[in-house]
Amino acid sequence: MSRYEYGIDFDKIDAIDIHTHVEIDGCGHRSLDDELMAASEKYFKSGEERTPSIDAIADHYRSRNMAAVVFTVDAASASGHAANSVEEIAEGAARHNDVLIPFGSVDPWQGKAAVRRVHRLVDEYGVKGFKFHP
Repeated sequence: MSRYEYGIDFDKIDAIDIHTHVEIDGCGHRSLDDELMAASEKYFKSGEERTPSIDAIADHYRSRNMAAVVFTVDAASASGHAANSVEEIAEGAARHNDVLIPFGSVDPWQGKAAVRRVHRLVDEYGVKGFKFHP
C-alpha cells in the first residue's frame, strides 16, 4: 500500500480539473452498470476510450500541464452496483502524485461503517476529500 502525499509543482500546472471520474478499475469493473454506462455515453457523446485507466488519466493530464482530482462514486445502496475501489484510486494517485489528487467516496447510507471508512481512507491512504452520494 502506498499512502498518497502531494507531489504537484503548482508552478508547472496551468489548471486543475476538480471533477474527474475514474470509471474502471484494474480488474475491468466499471463504476456504472451497463444501462447507466450506455446512458452516460449517449448523454456526454463520448468518443473512444470512455473508461481510461488511472495511469492513462494521469498521462492525459500530465501532457497538458494539468492536475486532476480523481474519484469514483459509491452509491451501492441506491444502485445495487458495487463501487470501484477508492483504495486502488488512492494508490494510483500516489504513483502519479505529480498530477493526481485522490478523493474518496463512501455510501452515506452505510451509516457508522461509512464514517469508519472515511477515517481509514484518510489515515491509511491519504485521501484528500470526499464525494458523498446519493
